[in-house]
Amino acid sequence: MQVFAFHLMPYPALPEDFPQRYGPPWVKLPNTLYDPKVGEQVYEQALAEFAQADALGFDGVCVNEHHQTAYGTMPSPNLMAAALTRVTQRAKIAVLGNALPLRGNPLRVAEEIAMLDVLSHGRIISGFVRGIGAEYHSFGVNPAFSHDRFHEAHDLIVAAWTRPGPFRWDGRHYQFPYVNPWPRPVQTPHPPIWIPSQGSRETIRWAAERRYTYLQTFSPIEHVERYMRLYWQVCEEEFGYTPAFGQLGWAIPIFVGRTDEEARALAKPHIEYFYERLLVMPTEYFFPPGYLSPQSMAGVLQAKRGLTEGGAANSIDALIAAGRFVCGSAKTVFEKLAETSQRLRIGVLTGMFQFATLPHALAMENLLRFADEVKPRLEAINRD
Repeated sequence: MQVFAFHLMPYPALPEDFPQRYGPPWVKLPNTLYDPKVGEQVYEQALAEFAQADALGFDGVCVNEHHQTAYGTMPSPNLMAAALTRVTQRAKIAVLGNALPLRGNPLRVAEEIAMLDVLSHGRIISGFVRGIGAEYHSFGVNPAFSHDRFHEAHDLIVAAWTRPGPFRWDGRHYQFPYVNPWPRPVQTPHPPIWIPSQGSRETIRWAAERRYTYLQTFSPIEHVERYMRLYWQVCEEEFGYTPAFGQLGWAIPIFVGRTDEEARALAKPHIEYFYERLLVMPTEYFFPPGYLSPQSMAGVLQAKRGLTEGGAANSIDALIAAGRFVCGSAKTVFEKLAETSQRLRIGVLTGMFQFATLPHALAMENLLRFADEVKPRLEAINRD
């Protein structure tokens, strides 16, 4: 199993009553609430946590893209990835990912990822996403074109990395008389491509066809299992191959304490804040009209019910029971991760070891305890 450390870089200093005063922390939360001094600390601590993950032997570190929200303060994951090329030495750097339909010029993505691959000596993983529905409100982009823009941008970027330039691109959404990016990636034919998703059937099939790593994000374990089995089924029945373990990934918040009781007590206010106050949003924010096909809508809405309704589903006990949070002693965490990864044949674990308002010191302890007491046992299982 490959183990990555993922960080959202959330803003931890919102007023206690912000949901009552302003609503969810997406799109319309006034940016006057943002203190750049707090932001400096968020970035510095996140980089320190990533440096520790690298030193502890994690296989990689992950950044991602969000806009106009306190949930994650990385509007440009490529900028943060550039910083990570300097503060990490060995770990892969996974950009999970660039939100292609929100970009006016996909060639900038091709250039920046290639530049990062050169800077990092070939350590970049390039994730592509469509972006959370709320960000279509923020950018004023029509979500009905999301799939088309995503697919064409992807095709253009891969062509830019692999076809000798210059060549012409005449697409529906993008037109370029000269596609000829400098620099070119170190990795050939291009950096590995990962596809994080909320469970869209179209995305699962598209990723399976291209043999890309599919990463399921923040869902109850019953839905993670459904989507993993669907990916496996599509690979075998539609495309005639058995997926490698590295093609299935699971993104999940993790907290390791000395005992189950200590872990729950320490994590409780922060994980409940994450799910109930930072990630909850109205359905129309999560899934604006046109964002999902009718075939995918019902299943994804069911999987994300706790994120659109909030309430009791986001208590720590409910989160652990539903498999939306892995928390406990090293023994408990190992057993849960080992059982799930073996049953679902997951080869990539993307753990979020800092979440919401979890203090930096606890995040560092969490990384250290996981690396010392859980990660080696997971690796031993996968060698057997």
